[in-house]
Amino acid sequence: MKINKIIGIGFHKTGTSTLRAVFEILNFSVLGPRTDLANDIFDANWDKVFKLADKFDVLEDNPWAVIYKELDAQYPGSKFIMTTRDENKWIKSVVNHFGGDTTRMREYIYGEGNGDPENLALLYLERYRRHIIEVKDYFKDRPEDLLIISWEQGHGWKEICDFLKINQPKKEFPHVNKGAYTNSEKILKNLKDFLRPYLK
Repeated sequence: MKINKIIGIGFHKTGTSTLRAVFEILNFSVLGPRTDLANDIFDANWDKVFKLADKFDVLEDNPWAVIYKELDAQYPGSKFIMTTRDENKWIKSVVNHFGGDTTRMREYIYGEGNGDPENLALLYLERYRRHIIEVKDYFKDRPEDLLIISWEQGHGWKEICDFLKINQPKKEFPHVNKGAYTNSEKILKNLKDFLRPYLK
């Protein structure tokens, strides 16, 4: 059966840029983050969302990660890839990247779009954990349609190409933004102390 679409449903800051680079190397057309669609998703204006998605082979990052059920219904025969990351590293990266700024997309994902980063960290973590649980439950009877990968665990060409039943390219596996982000020392110190009881 021909694959309809490949949809990356890992949360932001889990290696989504690397996933995009992977499919660009594989010569797929890729549509990455489109947070400008937040209002359309809030309003369930799916025609506009799907009209854009129709043009690409691969969807990754937001909003695609959080509307996987709607995409599954719209594009039967698709494959889904969920990138994951050590949650301690993930939350540090998220807090560093988001801060307390407000965005409409963040409101859709987390229920809140602004506030103090340290106070919102628990909200972010709970939502991240719930997303992983919900995705696993949704695909529990369709394991052939879901690949869960982690670049930290050394996953790469083999896992992706085996999952999609395609040949591995003779190119080095890309690692985009690896260790590239920087953090405020004060935020990280306070965050580490604040989250210690909640992290695995």
